[in-house]
Amino acid sequence: MGVQFDNVTMNEALAQAISLLPERRGAYVVTPNSEIVYEAIRDESLRTLLNRADLVLPDGAGVVLGSKLLKTPLKEKVAGVDFADRLLGHLAETGGTVYFLGGKPGIAQLAGKKLLEKYPDLTICGMADGYFTDEAAVVAAIQAAKPDVLFVCLGAPKQEKFMAAHQAELPVGLMAGLGGSLDAFAGTVKRAPRWMIRLSLEWLYRLIQEPKRFGRMLRLPKFLLLVVRKRMRGAS
Repeated sequence: MGVQFDNVTMNEALAQAISLLPERRGAYVVTPNSEIVYEAIRDESLRTLLNRADLVLPDGAGVVLGSKLLKTPLKEKVAGVDFADRLLGHLAETGGTVYFLGGKPGIAQLAGKKLLEKYPDLTICGMADGYFTDEAAVVAAIQAAKPDVLFVCLGAPKQEKFMAAHQAELPVGLMAGLGGSLDAFAGTVKRAPRWMIRLSLEWLYRLIQEPKRFGRMLRLPKFLLLVVRKRMRGAS
């Protein structure tokens, strides 16, 4: 559908991400789900930002299903929040640093507190919420902190635009666009039970938790309809 995913498992994604860290060239990772892909199909500029990324991870069962329907199957779903958690574990083990950007005021701090309970050796070298008006000041703060990894949790497409726009200015090891992951780490948004995740029903759990997401959720069937139409036209 025009978005070029890396066909990787979680372990392979983590290995590729870790291999980028020493270069410190502002490499960035994106985690499109079917909602984001649906928007990217209609928005060439967003599609370009996604395809420019060093690593494009399939964050959603809808994307994996779509790939199978189009006979270009992806190995597995690589959820952004799980990828981020694994990456934090690596940083804690190796003495790497992370900077949190995004979320409502106080969310990054709460996420940091919870993560330090899980990873006591993790070094969080800075935080900023997503409600900034002076982008230059945010960039300067990140430059001063010199993190190995920068989590950009501003939501799509704002986070992708931020990473692409400031890639040359931010000589970090890796930037990762992770949507609402800080909310999940903070515990203000609960993840679905494992059995629902296993059955690819995480979207349903989110909808039950946040009924106001119904409009956004409609992009999933719209995306799959586009996939089916493409399949029926003989595309692969």
